[in-house]
Amino acid sequence: MGTLLHFKNIYLAAFENCKPEFVVVFLKIYSVFCVAMLSMALYALLFRAFTGFEF
Repeated sequence: MGTLLHFKNIYLAAFENCKPEFVVVFLKIYSVFCVAMLSMALYALLFRAFTGFEF
């Protein structure tokens, strides 16, 4: 759990005192989008691995 808090602190510190504000909002949305894409790719890989890579 400490690792997640560490990553949260790094994420929040990355956007402190950043201007312009719309770029900060865009980067935050983009980072959430990237996490979603990576988690879907990891899920697909694990699903294929556990089902025998049947196509």
